[in-house]
Amino acid sequence: MMAKMLHLVHWNSAKYSSAAEAVSKPDGMAILGVFLKVGPANPNVQKVLDALNSVKTKGKRAPFTNFDPSCLLPSSLDYWTYFGSLTHPPLHESVTWFICKESISVSPEQLAQLRSVLSNAEGEAAVPILTNHRPTQPLKGRTVTASF
Repeated sequence: MMAKMLHLVHWNSAKYSSAAEAVSKPDGMAILGVFLKVGPANPNVQKVLDALNSVKTKGKRAPFTNFDPSCLLPSSLDYWTYFGSLTHPPLHESVTWFICKESISVSPEQLAQLRSVLSNAEGEAAVPILTNHRPTQPLKGRTVTASF
């Protein structure tokens, strides 16, 4: 079974004027990954899921204010870090990854809600985002460092 992970994506706004500009730069992106384990419902994840209902299809926008994404982090902030790439095309080698050692819980229903997000525009045939990952890649000489 494929591990499920929440990505909190950041771009280097100190050097680049937009995420679109930063995405192809070697120091452009940082992604914080948090593993999801099936268990009790997570009220903080539910806040995100409730907002997603307003943007089910590509190109839609909805306000999402007064939310602190740090509430999606596990209680322990121990992590592994390495330099790598985006997990979707064009797979730019522009990401400093931080993978939390500890996971957070989501209910089966919450996981189903995440799986119901669509990659198509409104009016097009529904295309769920079910395979927005790629297989684990070789290290290619990269160093993985632990904070613990």
